[in-house]
Amino acid sequence: MDYLIKNTVAIASTEFPDARDLRIRGGYITELGNALAPTPEDPETVIDASGCVAWPGLVNTHHHLAQSIMKGVPEGLNQDLGGWLGSVPYRFWPKVTPDLMYHAARLGLFELIRSGTTTCADHHYLYHSTTTPELEEAVWQAAEELGIRMVVCRGSATETGSHEGMIEHKIEPESVDQIIQRLEETRKKHHQTGPDAMKKLVVAPTSLIHSSSPEGLKAQAEWARANGLKMHSHLLEVTFDETQARKKYGQSAIDYAESCGWLGPDVWYAHLVHSDAHAIERLAATQTGISHCPTSNCRLGSGIAPVIRLAEAGAPISLGVDGSASAESGSMLQELNLTWLIHRAQNGPDATTLEQVLEWGSQSGADILGLYNTGSLAVGKAADLVLYDIDKPRFAGVHVPLMSPLMCGEPVHVKNSFIQGTRIVSDGCVAGLDETELTQSVRNSVAALLNGV
Repeated sequence: MDYLIKNTVAIASTEFPDARDLRIRGGYITELGNALAPTPEDPETVIDASGCVAWPGLVNTHHHLAQSIMKGVPEGLNQDLGGWLGSVPYRFWPKVTPDLMYHAARLGLFELIRSGTTTCADHHYLYHSTTTPELEEAVWQAAEELGIRMVVCRGSATETGSHEGMIEHKIEPESVDQIIQRLEETRKKHHQTGPDAMKKLVVAPTSLIHSSSPEGLKAQAEWARANGLKMHSHLLEVTFDETQARKKYGQSAIDYAESCGWLGPDVWYAHLVHSDAHAIERLAATQTGISHCPTSNCRLGSGIAPVIRLAEAGAPISLGVDGSASAESGSMLQELNLTWLIHRAQNGPDATTLEQVLEWGSQSGADILGLYNTGSLAVGKAADLVLYDIDKPRFAGVHVPLMSPLMCGEPVHVKNSFIQGTRIVSDGCVAGLDETELTQSVRNSVAALLNGV
C-alpha cells in the first residue's frame, strides 16, 4: 500500500527540513514537500499527521531479546556484571525453550516498536553443544510476524575459559566446526543481501576474551568476510576484559582483538566502556564501531563509555538498549535521552547535541549494520519512519517540537510507524499483536522459567 502523510508538525529530514508532507510508494520515500496533493489516478492512503512529528525509525544495534522475561530478577539487582551474569542470564539460559524464546522476543520487539524502533540487532547467544535450531527460529518468527527489520547477531562460545557464568552453570560450548556449520545453515535460510534487507545474519561470538579461542575467532572472522557478513561482540564492558586479555594473551584487549582479525569497518562492539587512549585510536583508525548502551552500563555500575572521545576521533557511533535483564525498559528512546544527558554531566552542556544523538540512533546505526538505504528520511530511502504524537500536555511547552520526544523522553505515543512502507503501527496499535494476549503469555513464560530453575 502507498501512503501520503500530510500536515506533520515537523519532519526530521536534512534533505528538506521545512517539509511537512511525505509520500511513500512501493516501500520507498518518493517525495518530501509541502501541500502535496493526493493522486487520484494512482490511489494512495492519506494519513493526517496533524500533531505529530516524523522521525526516521530508530536503529537498535545491540539487544538480548531472550532477557525480556528476566527483568528485575532480585538476585541480580545489586550485582556488577560478573555476579549478575551468573545470577540472571546464565542461570536461566538452559531453561529457555523455543516457546519461551518466542514470547520473550515478541515482548522485546513490541517494546522497541512502541518506542519508535524499526530495526533491531539481537545478540542472540543461547547456543551450546546441543542447542536445537528451533531456539533461533523463534527469534526470526517473532520478527517476521511483527514486521520489524531484524539482524540476528549469532553468538557463540568455543570454551568456558574465564566466563564465570558459563563455568557456574556448566554450559557446554560448541566446537568451531559446529558454529560454522550452524552459521551456514542460517545464512542460506535467512540472510538477505542489499542495503535495505529485512533479515541479516551477523557473526557474533559472545565474548572475545572470556569464551573464545584465538583460532576460533580467526576462523569465524575468515568465514564472515568470505561470506560478506558483519561481525559483532562485547568488549571492554568492565576492566576484567583488559586484565584477562593481558593475563591470557599478553596483550591489551584491543590489540588481542586486532591480532585475531576483529577490528575493521565490518565490526562493531557493544559497550567499550573502558576504552583507553590506545583503544580509542585503534577503533577510530580501523573504523570499528560502538553500540553505546548507557542504561545497562548505569544499571550494572559498569561506567560510562567515552563516546565523545570516540566520536571526536572518528569512530562510528550507534546506540543499543542491551538486554532487558540489565536495562528493564527496552526503549530506544530512553537510550537517546540518556545519551543526550549523561555525557553532558561528564563533559559539559555542549558535549552532545540533539541532532547528533538522533543521528547516532538512526542513520549511524543503520550504516554500522550495512543497511545503508535506511536510517534517514530522504527521497529514495526505504520508508522506515515513525510518527510521534506530541499533541499532549507534556510536550506543549517545548519550543523545538521536532526534538520534543528526545528532550522529554518516555512516555511517548507512536501513532503510526512504517517499515519498508508497511504500516506496522496504526493509531497506536502494533499490527498483528494483541497486548492482552502478549501480557498473559509473558507472565506464563516467567512462571515457566521460574518453575524450571
